[in-house]
Amino acid sequence: MGFAAVFLLAALLTWAARGYALRRNLFDQPGERRSHKVATPRGGGIAIVISQVVAYAAIGTVRDELAVALALFSTGLLLVAGIGWWDDHRPLSAKLRLCVHVVAGALLGMLVWQASGDAFKAVFSALLAIGLINVWNFMDGINGLATTQAILAAIAFALLLPMPHAGIALSLAAGCLGFLPFNFPKARIFMGDVGSGALGYLLAGLVALGITVTDIAWPIWLLPLTAFLVDSGFTLLVRMLRGERWMEAHTQHLYQAHVKRGRSHAAVTLDYAVFSVAGLTLCAASGGLPPVWGSMVAVAWAAIGFCIWYTLRNRIVR
Repeated sequence: MGFAAVFLLAALLTWAARGYALRRNLFDQPGERRSHKVATPRGGGIAIVISQVVAYAAIGTVRDELAVALALFSTGLLLVAGIGWWDDHRPLSAKLRLCVHVVAGALLGMLVWQASGDAFKAVFSALLAIGLINVWNFMDGINGLATTQAILAAIAFALLLPMPHAGIALSLAAGCLGFLPFNFPKARIFMGDVGSGALGYLLAGLVALGITVTDIAWPIWLLPLTAFLVDSGFTLLVRMLRGERWMEAHTQHLYQAHVKRGRSHAAVTLDYAVFSVAGLTLCAASGGLPPVWGSMVAVAWAAIGFCIWYTLRNRIVR
């Protein structure tokens, strides 16, 4: 299934999802813990999910060696998307959502174990899936941010992966691009939990694929994700150290602080994109490095990301 076909499918499904949300009165309302000021339909991320499942089915029909793995991965994806879709309709407990995320993460870890026989890679993939599901959920708070970051990461992974695996990464970029015009620069629909959690799982799957089919050091695969990992990770750490209820919705991430200080959603999203384009470039350039050097590059980039985050946070957050 070609790039254009996935793009068009995602765009059509997003349009349909918006109509469904309007009919069902599925809206995200403005509030103190929100960064938007107008009630907006949610649940558009289902379009990305369906486009990926269809793309995987198409790939599996022409690549028999990938069919079973893609089917099992799709099962995990549908678990994450399903609990998110349910939560978009009727708020669920954090414990129930986490249980489903753990099952989906374990499924990904099992796939990596079967393919590589490497326990570290399997456990890392499972934990990364659980982490990224929640990171993308936390960071999906302004127009276009979560989607553009996923697009850039998918492109970076496509540059490092061999064919036909690179096509899996490109299908994610295509699906996100089909959704993006409905969400950026003006949001006609939000992706909702169904989309944000699914994007985290999809990206974890691409990282798991990369560490399984290539010899590239695993930290390099995290380079395109640095912006979100730094902002979500250190914001979470600050909240935990303060004794706050860190699982509750809030507006303390750096991107949210920028918006609260008057910057537009588009400007903040583009700022994050610039940083991630640099990370993408560094990722692509580091693919051929020995593991030790690649790991050092990743650590250095994470340190740069932290310094930027810390400096801006101290300047903006009062």
